[in-house]
Parts: sequence; structure tokens; C-alpha cells
Amino acid sequence: MFLNPDTIVYKKTLSQCVQYLTLHERVGAMTCKIVLPDGRLDKDARRSFPTPWIALTHFLGLDRVFPESRIFGKYWYGYVDENKFLEVDALQGAFFMARRKVLDKVGWFTEDYFLDGEDIDLSWKIRHLGYKLIYYPSVKIMHIKKVAKKNLEKIARVKYVNNGVNSMETFYRKRMWKEYPLILNLLVVFGIRVIKVIRFMIILIK
Repeated sequence: MFLNPDTIVYKKTLSQCVQYLTLHERVGAMTCKIVLPDGRLDKDARRSFPTPWIALTHFLGLDRVFPESRIFGKYWYGYVDENKFLEVDALQGAFFMARRKVLDKVGWFTEDYFLDGEDIDLSWKIRHLGYKLIYYPSVKIMHIKKVAKKNLEKIARVKYVNNGVNSMETFYRKRMWKEYPLILNLLVVFGIRVIKVIRFMIILIK
């Protein structure tokens, strides 16, 4: 069970998730509904793998403009009601309940990621072992997101963003590179590095 320190776990959340895993052998890992302090869904609770198209629509903000579109809203499954059970590609590390035997088979978290990306990489390994990952909204936790990050000095925020974007490139090179032609891969890596520059500039301006 992986759980962020900036979360509040409600009654019956853990027990019901354990019960669900016990009854469904082909489920390798699961998460519950994750809400923010204002009650909105933490969209990162359920994600698709960032293929070139899905990543493009996400970073262009098309999934925010057309959240219910199956073409543009795939990254956060915006076209699926947040209160419906859903088999997903990737879980968020804020609440990640997995079977011990599955973690042993896939090798737990990889050390290739310094910050961010390790949860989606672990999800990838579990999925490719043939297990399902489930979003289970019958129970929930609260995620008090980014509280620690807000108190960071500017130089620390730059390092944080830099590491996060580096994780994007690491995941793509490890898990997606062989699936697509070289020219597309190079465009994706170029796009990731553009994102790094943009986020760096935003921090400096603030």
C-alpha cells in the first residue's frame, strides 16, 4: 500500500479496497476516488498512458477544453463519470494499493525516476504482466495536493519542475520509444524539452 503523507483516509476506504482485491484475482492494483480539499476529483487518480497523441492533447490543454471527448479527453478519462468503476492504464501514487506478489514479480518501483513518474511506470509494468488496474470510486481519500511545493524557494521549485519533466522523458524512452517511428520519438522528446523551458520561465516570472 502506497499512500502520500498529504492525504486523509476516510473510514472503510482501506477495508473495502482490500476486500475488492481479495475477491478479484486478476486485479493487480487499484485506487479509490481521490478528491481535493474543495471536493473536486483529483484527475490524476485515473490516467491513460501518455502515447504521443494523448500527451499532445494533454499538454495543449485540449483535454481541459473538451473533457468529455473520447478523442481529446483520454488522458484523464474525462468522458467517464467520476463515480463509475473503471479499468485504467495508470494509477496515482497518492493511493496505490497493489498485491505483494505482483510487486515482487514486476520488481517494485524502478530507481530510474528521481521525482514523479514512478507510479505510472509501476502501473505500466503491472499492466504488461497481464493484470488489471482499477479505479474504485465507492470509497475515497482527500489529497491536499501541492501543499509542500508551495512553500519551496524559487530555486527549489525549478529543480522540482526539472525533475518532473525529466521523468516524462525517462518514461517515454523506457516504455514508448520502441512503439513508434524515430521521427515521431524525436518530436516527442523535443516537445518535452520545450515544456521544461516553458515551465522554467513561468516560475521565474512569478
